[in-house]
Amino acid sequence: MTSRGHDPIAIALAEDIGDGDITSVTFVPEHLRASARVLAREKGIIAGTSVATKVFRRVDKDLQIAVLRKDGEELAPGDIVMEIKGKARSLLTAERVALNFLQRLSGIATLTHQFVQAAANSRVKIIDTRKTTPGLRQFEKAAVLAGGGKNHRFGLYDMVLVKDNHLAMTPGVSGLAQKIREIRKAHPKMKIELEADNLEQVRAFMEVPGVDIILLDNMTPALLREAVAMRNNHIKFEASGGINLKNVRRVAATGVDYISVGALTHSAQAIDFSLEMTHGE
Repeated sequence: MTSRGHDPIAIALAEDIGDGDITSVTFVPEHLRASARVLAREKGIIAGTSVATKVFRRVDKDLQIAVLRKDGEELAPGDIVMEIKGKARSLLTAERVALNFLQRLSGIATLTHQFVQAAANSRVKIIDTRKTTPGLRQFEKAAVLAGGGKNHRFGLYDMVLVKDNHLAMTPGVSGLAQKIREIRKAHPKMKIELEADNLEQVRAFMEVPGVDIILLDNMTPALLREAVAMRNNHIKFEASGGINLKNVRRVAATGVDYISVGALTHSAQAIDFSLEMTHGE
């Protein structure tokens, strides 16, 4: 099952507007026109401008929108991100949902950028996980890209990742090899990754045909180096677990190819934005 047919913007607007924006309808004349600017209130990396644009257009297709800062650009406090012109009611009704998406997605892009900078190793890719906000994965993974990171699998359907609980249900390495042969036959181009908790598993997995990536779970930098030293074919290595801004450079220096960080999407701090309005256009 994929996210096709799922509309996060429609859900967010319905959640906020409900039966109508009573405050704006009551206090703002129907035909009053206004101009608005979306400003950054703190330093960060912008993401989600296309989502915010869609929010405003869903509320009122006649709004005039100019995006002044592209996703992935650095922001300073006071920078103008977007300018919108049109009915004042429409601007007020769309404001909160548009800013909610901007602040959340820019927070993810900013944290991703910090990890990329801290790793200080262009050969290593900082990648995300499936630890995303339910319903917002497509937007959050796009924000990771805006921050300079890369995407891991999108869901359960586009890549195989055999974790410890899967292995516990599989009868040994021979059984694992048989299952991988079955996957290769049914899905020839699909990436296959195995999770290893120790060097013994790494050695065993290196001998299993058809494996593309070995995930080195919660290993120290010393163990990561030992695992990478075993490389004897096309297999890539991914480090995961317990990685933060303080230790990511040491992990990147071990020779792994990927560093996956769940915090990119589950623990990013929102970047603050505001919308300022003036009468007329």
